[in-house]
Amino acid sequence: MEDIIHLNAVELSYPIYSMRAQSLRNAIANMAVGGRLLRDGKDVVHVKALDGISFSLKHGDRLGLVGHNGAGKSTLLKVLAGVYEPDKGRLIVDGRISSMIDIGLGLDAELTGIENIFNMGRMRGFSVKQIKAKIPDILDFSDLGQFIDLPLKTYSSGMTTRLVFGVATSLEPDILLMDEWIGAGDAGFFHKAINRLDNILKQSRVMVLASHSFGLIQEVCNKVLVLEGGRQVFFGDVTAWDFDNMRARA
Repeated sequence: MEDIIHLNAVELSYPIYSMRAQSLRNAIANMAVGGRLLRDGKDVVHVKALDGISFSLKHGDRLGLVGHNGAGKSTLLKVLAGVYEPDKGRLIVDGRISSMIDIGLGLDAELTGIENIFNMGRMRGFSVKQIKAKIPDILDFSDLGQFIDLPLKTYSSGMTTRLVFGVATSLEPDILLMDEWIGAGDAGFFHKAINRLDNILKQSRVMVLASHSFGLIQEVCNKVLVLEGGRQVFFGDVTAWDFDNMRARA
């Protein structure tokens, strides 16, 4: 079975600032990112956000990304989505991507829910005809009723979550990328979302989910990638990782 996603020794660094403009001590105090500090010949500090990431995913794999804030989870999702290009290493992503990394991406608060469905669909490369064919399913899942014809600015965060999730999962992605914000919905939505993901993955899709919820990772994923300071600590079967003690099982 061929790989849908393949990474080999992928690295990515961020340039942060000039050492002449600010002291290293102040920079460290103000940093809100993870990774390791590096200094180049031009006296510029870099943060190595990803360092030597290597793994492969095949049809049906559901990968959970685990690590503290700043460990590199969101950065890795953005690399997979094509937002960032790696500095080094090899990256192969074979398939149509539906990204749910940024809940605000493609949304316009002044437009109605139905208008935002078309916006999000077009951003994901679908034609108006294809989007129209999916609207009944999106409306059924999101359960927004008459709110679908009201401006997005009238929605609660949970309603917006249902709308975005409904669009992203209705347009039959080969690869679904999701960040922590999926937890914005209520308990009923959570179980509904998991059932929907199961149905998608029965059609031989790949999912990558970044989450601090170990219970969610263990419930919906079959693989886990543990990151620490941008480095890969563990990759393998989710049952081979001890989430209580944060180490590989003996």
